[in-house]
Amino acid sequence: MPNFGVQIFPTDKTIQPIELAKAVEDRGLDSLFFPEHTHIPVSRDTPFPGGGGLPEHYWRSHDPFVALMAAAAVTSRIKLGTGICLVIERDPITLAKECATLDYLSGGRLILGIGAGWNREEMENHGADYKNRWKIVREKILAMKEIWNNDEAQYHGEFVDFDPIWSWPKPKQAGGPRSGWAPIQNGSSAFLVL
Repeated sequence: MPNFGVQIFPTDKTIQPIELAKAVEDRGLDSLFFPEHTHIPVSRDTPFPGGGGLPEHYWRSHDPFVALMAAAAVTSRIKLGTGICLVIERDPITLAKECATLDYLSGGRLILGIGAGWNREEMENHGADYKNRWKIVREKILAMKEIWNNDEAQYHGEFVDFDPIWSWPKPKQAGGPRSGWAPIQNGSSAFLVL
């Protein structure tokens, strides 16, 4: 479990992931977390949960898995995590592969903070059903765990459905990357490591 680390929206206007990861590890901290937003719709009715206007870094952020892989390549000790990954906006088979690859190549250092998000319009651009977002996230995570833990994985749910598949690499961490999620009262996402 991480104790002292850094979470930042890495963008084209901030310290870059490689430089930051080296600094985090050199200073004896134990983790680095990057959040995710694939985009922000220009026309948005969903209010920002933090109140006021939406900060610019929400639409300028790097892809967390690409940025975390860059960080993994220049570090050897720190845990690398998403804080959070918007699972609702991702295909579970592709996300399982991305997570497994990052965990494998980093030597088992991935922590997958997961959530459904708060921005209805962003989700809808991905074809996600806002009303059922937590049910969908749950199924996607269960499907990913099947992929990580079985040579021939399959999943048949209400929102995620696939017949037996092969997918490697498997994560270094037995059972897959540590992960967790929890809804909070305003319907937003929360980060929780289980």
